[in-house]
Amino acid sequence: MDLKVREELKRAGLELERPELLQVAIQFGPHGQAIPLGEEVPVVDEAWTMAHVKLKPISQLWTTTEMTPFLLRTPPQHEAFLLLLESTAGIYCTAMNRPETDAEFGRLYHKLRRNPDGQDDHPLFSYLQGAARLYLSLRSVSRPEYEAMTHRLSKLARRFCSHEGSTNYHRKVLYSVLGPEISNR
Repeated sequence: MDLKVREELKRAGLELERPELLQVAIQFGPHGQAIPLGEEVPVVDEAWTMAHVKLKPISQLWTTTEMTPFLLRTPPQHEAFLLLLESTAGIYCTAMNRPETDAEFGRLYHKLRRNPDGQDDHPLFSYLQGAARLYLSLRSVSRPEYEAMTHRLSKLARRFCSHEGSTNYHRKVLYSVLGPEISNR
């Protein structure tokens, strides 16, 4: 957790009690392409209040050191992590007007687990990373908990893969997280 970020977001007027309602805003370049995020991340809440905050790398945000057993289920207090990352993925795909494949989601979530502070050529990776950094700035999460949650996302995306190029996970994310009115666009 990063108390400095919490205070900065509170001062900007953002509501922090439900992190799953926050979003990492997609930034676009002059030709409509998504610009990968850096250290500074634009955060918006459901009232469209926005703030730009500098977020630490994921590996610096693991705050609890106890070694919890491998989590087969996500504890209820961290369901918001899954919702924040899935809504970020869905919003990114909607903004790009292009669904990502199940295999690509699986790859990106796997990389987020194995190399959380790394980089990827796909801009979506930086937005997923930004969402994870935002959540970890607001809540105490151990490394094993983080790895279990990102592993769960990776397995879920891969489980939806029915054939090469399938986008079943994308449809699931848009429908269940963002609602049917967005998924029908």
